[in-house]
Amino acid sequence: MPARLRLVEADVELSSRGTSSAGQPKSMAPDRGSLEPGDRSQAGDDQEDQDMTEDTASNDSDNDEPDASLLQRDDAQKFLAEQAEQGQNFTIRGVLVGLAIGVIICFSNMYFGLQTGWVSGMAMPAALIGFGFFKTVARCIDYPFTSVENVLVQTVAGALGTMPLGCGFVGVMPALNYLLTPEENGPLVLSTGKLIVWSLGICFFGVVFAVPLRREVIIREKLKFPSGTATALMIGVLHGNTDEDSKKKSDSGLEIFRQRSQDIRRSSSMDGIPAGSGSGNVQVASRDYTEVQSSGEEDHRDDWKAKIRLLIYAFIISAIYTLASYFIPHLRGLPVFGLPLANNWLWTLNPSPAYIGQGIIMGPATTLHMLLGAIVGWGVFSPLAKSKGWAPGPVEDWNSGSKGWIVWVSLAIMLADSVVSLGWLILRPLILYAPSYFDTLRERYRRGHLSSLKRGDYRALAPSSTSDSKTVQNKEAAEPDAPAHHLVSNKTVFILLILSIIFCIFAIRYVFPPIPFGAIILSIVLALLLSLMGVRALGETDLNPVSGISKLTQLFFALVIPASNPNAITINLLAGAISESGALQAGDMMQDLKTGHLLGAAPRAQFWGQIIGSFAGAIISAGVYKLYTSVYEVPGGMFQVPTAYVWIFTARLVTGKGLPYMAWQWALGAGLLFVALTAARVRGQGNWWQAWVPGGIAVAVGMYNVPSFTLARTIGGLVNWYWRIYRGREDTPVIVLASGLILGEGVVSIVNLLLASLQVPHL
Repeated sequence: MPARLRLVEADVELSSRGTSSAGQPKSMAPDRGSLEPGDRSQAGDDQEDQDMTEDTASNDSDNDEPDASLLQRDDAQKFLAEQAEQGQNFTIRGVLVGLAIGVIICFSNMYFGLQTGWVSGMAMPAALIGFGFFKTVARCIDYPFTSVENVLVQTVAGALGTMPLGCGFVGVMPALNYLLTPEENGPLVLSTGKLIVWSLGICFFGVVFAVPLRREVIIREKLKFPSGTATALMIGVLHGNTDEDSKKKSDSGLEIFRQRSQDIRRSSSMDGIPAGSGSGNVQVASRDYTEVQSSGEEDHRDDWKAKIRLLIYAFIISAIYTLASYFIPHLRGLPVFGLPLANNWLWTLNPSPAYIGQGIIMGPATTLHMLLGAIVGWGVFSPLAKSKGWAPGPVEDWNSGSKGWIVWVSLAIMLADSVVSLGWLILRPLILYAPSYFDTLRERYRRGHLSSLKRGDYRALAPSSTSDSKTVQNKEAAEPDAPAHHLVSNKTVFILLILSIIFCIFAIRYVFPPIPFGAIILSIVLALLLSLMGVRALGETDLNPVSGISKLTQLFFALVIPASNPNAITINLLAGAISESGALQAGDMMQDLKTGHLLGAAPRAQFWGQIIGSFAGAIISAGVYKLYTSVYEVPGGMFQVPTAYVWIFTARLVTGKGLPYMAWQWALGAGLLFVALTAARVRGQGNWWQAWVPGGIAVAVGMYNVPSFTLARTIGGLVNWYWRIYRGREDTPVIVLASGLILGEGVVSIVNLLLASLQVPHL
């Protein structure tokens, strides 16, 4: 799985199919899963269900044998209880190793985030590194390292590692610190202490808010959360055993639970890019798991050692390049199309192994969409704006050059894509399921079975037998769950949610005194509401649309806060940052909870691991941000912070300020075009031709990033295509390879940071 990749500018194409245990296709329940709760306590409900069943008794008369699924359910419940009782669910050593891995990911994400806005949670590499570490020191420890402790490690690491995005250090903070003009009451330069207060203020409420959503989207609806499922499968393979005793023990719990789970029975594939992590790995992990399960003879020790070796080799290659690029800066901009195009129009290639690795994870469809954006933006719009005098300044200038002019077009494309995509998330349940609900209500009314509604029982209605087969809901009971004492209690959630919101309000007010309390409260409420959409999108498509959520928030606040307000731009930026943070944290928590649920980890232990990781990440990311911005020029050659320009330009766009000549006409045309294209992509979900329709976010990213990064990512996407599609090989090796390439440059960038701070000269 790509490590839970959070490319804020991502688009996903995901298709699902089900297979039976014999390998033959079988019909699968809709993605939304069961809409009926698993417990029915009232006798009247039981009688009503019996009445509703009588009409279909003839169809089920051939199913009189004992229901094996009930036995599997009992075994699964027993397995969850046994796993949750393990002491390894929460250990000091697991937390410390997770924090150490998270620090590495945090430095890497800050580095790439300031360069291009790309941030990765890297759940798979975190789990793999944690597994490799504990296997290496296995002879020195008495307490065995189990799958549930592996879940804890990757949960803590992911929570810490994504804080550069969650706290706004790759976009909002650089915009406030460096891009606000004096007319906009800027720039706002914050001390390290205030950055830490800001980070701590916004990093908790999304995590807490996600907890009560778990039972609905994971237990009842059984949404896929493809990256969380893939991580669980990989951890399960890593911790598998082939001896007969352990096989029998596994069959009594985990294997039965996996066989029963519709997530494991479903094979998913995609050609798109994950925004959190790629669902392409779901296919990898599922295939790996099937091979291991069917043969029963795979040497797990050799398997994980081979993956670790590949990760290390890739790390070393990327590290060597990164160190060399410090002494030879021209390595980052090779004039592969000739010096005139390189000097005049910025067409160079950055052969960074890390950006090739990013392209591998993104996949061919998304990287080619990005390449299309680069060609249109830098090959058409940039020369056009320059020649027409719309952008008379140097091409690389964000304010008067074509580099800044084409950002407005990319912003319109992003807004169009976000509005259509998120609007579909709201309308989809009504369009798909309302007819079946209406038919069921009409049927019950005709037969006089509306007593449950009169009693105020609002449990989901079963679809009518006459409903279209495409809208029939999954009638399986809710998933078995961990014992109640291993869940986070409602009381705890309520108290922590109130405290985290209050702390957020006062932290933001302390750091930004001019911001009114009302605007802060409104932004938090909006963040919570949009987090619901983000979690559902993540569960169904593996895409957490945090970029679109933040842009919608900025658009909403442009309507609420008048442009005449002297702090309108600052309020707009902060509101978007709060909503982005809430959606990101909620999505992270839910993805990890899905992984833990499939492996039987205690949700309460995961929750506190996420809290610890977020707390440490808020502090560490603030320090890392200050470190990078104090040593390097921001914005500058190394860190152009394009995402910061996207944020500030969006705020100015929606408040009607700062648009250059002819920008709004072309932006409007591009926005209308991508309204149609995004609607076509939504309509074509699951069809072969969908991947050929350009994705708005990917095209926009190709426009506002200079071509050097996009070309490198395209190379990676083609490598992915060659290995996965042309050669027909499974993805795990190239995903591990890509993770090593990314981590190599991210870690050695710390060495380059030290060299730059010591003013070591370039060659």
